[in-house]
Amino acid sequence: MTVYDRIGQGYATTRRSDPRIAAQVASALSGMASVANIGAGAGSYEPAATIVAVEPSSVMIQQRPAEAAPAVRGVAESLPLGDGSVDAALAILTVHHWTDVEAGIAELRRVARRRIAILTWDQAVFGEFWLVRDYLPAAAAVSAGHAVPIPRLVDLLPGARVEPVPVPHDCTDGFGAAYWRRPEAYLDPRVRSGTSMLAQADPRELADGLGSLAGDLASGAWHERHRALSVLDRLDAGYRLIVSSC
Repeated sequence: MTVYDRIGQGYATTRRSDPRIAAQVASALSGMASVANIGAGAGSYEPAATIVAVEPSSVMIQQRPAEAAPAVRGVAESLPLGDGSVDAALAILTVHHWTDVEAGIAELRRVARRRIAILTWDQAVFGEFWLVRDYLPAAAAVSAGHAVPIPRLVDLLPGARVEPVPVPHDCTDGFGAAYWRRPEAYLDPRVRSGTSMLAQADPRELADGLGSLAGDLASGAWHERHRALSVLDRLDAGYRLIVSSC
């Protein structure tokens, strides 16, 4: 059983593609006639050119839309795809779940003829996000334990460029920092169940921090402390798109 067989039941609802982030991903894959989506989950951010999705969790595959590209069960470290079988390989918020990052990247390079695009995060930046810094150190520990350093990925993808992926204030994809300007959302168990760092943390270790957040929202202390966020449309919370030509 994969981690998403356990926590991924509602991902088709809580983890919907955000159109602005999707546009950045699509731009990175511009001109690609065939794409393989690796660690594809329920299909978020798949461009129209996607011809195959590879996903280890049957729970996630079952949530893919009927019109989505066909999906096969498999893992990044041993892709069930031929050499140079697609123009591009896409990996959205998945490398941190791979058991062998070097093997996974080598497989992306094997199957992609022209381009690789990976969405991940820089833990040094994300660690300063107010939720994990001030309220939920247990979630911060989960995030830090899974994070793959950006320089490591760049070393494995020579010549890759790294693009910041700012998070819109009304982001429709419920990943970790999606609700940076909507703090009350983190008090919703359904929201937390769709965010892997929160879903994988021990609920007992989150309870005090969530209680503190609820109290600060009720008293107005959170809004006073983070008044500067109210005028921002987007926030750099550390998410990064790594794009490499093969």
